[in-house]
Amino acid sequence: MDDNGFLYVVDSRKREVRRYKIGDTEGTVVAGGNGNGYRLDQLSIPRYVFVDREHSVYVTEYSNHRVAKWELGAKQGIVVAGGQGQENSLTQLDGPQGVVVDQLGTVYVTDYNNNRIMGWSKGATQGIVIAGKGYGAEPNQINWIVPVVYHSIGVVISMSSTSEILEYKNLTLNKLNLGVGVGVFRMDFLRFKATYDAFRLLLRQSSSGKLRI
Repeated sequence: MDDNGFLYVVDSRKREVRRYKIGDTEGTVVAGGNGNGYRLDQLSIPRYVFVDREHSVYVTEYSNHRVAKWELGAKQGIVVAGGQGQENSLTQLDGPQGVVVDQLGTVYVTDYNNNRIMGWSKGATQGIVIAGKGYGAEPNQINWIVPVVYHSIGVVISMSSTSEILEYKNLTLNKLNLGVGVGVFRMDFLRFKATYDAFRLLLRQSSSGKLRI
């Protein structure tokens, strides 16, 4: 939901994103809606969205391995991350999931199948690895990371330019400075018996920087 109270809904089956206002039953297509495909006016298995202050919609496409930005009123998107095939180079993504964008226009995306978080500066042709160096249980590795979702479990972009990451398999919460790529152990959830749905409980930061669930 954006600052104006509009709700954005990803319809993976219809390959589109719709925006709804209160009382609206039809909604307005703001991304995709032209069938499945690789064209810039199409989406392929859209997963997550982020809406910035200009109401541009950033969509992760699992099968196109890219993040596309749809500006308000646009008829097609702009590729802002990935889109160069399904591999693990710095120009590529493999099954991107959640996404957030900071005030500078840097795109942070969960590169799900590559077990890493990637950052793409505005206008960049390749990304940098923010966190995760392969599959494993070491402090600089990530297993089955939960999708990046703003102010919920995944990556939290805070005013202090730090990020919080919750790993699904290792169940550890890591905090690191953006750009470092090596997590600092913060909290151990290994004894916390819960289902996947429980992991998706909102994780928020107070003004003091402390975490609460």
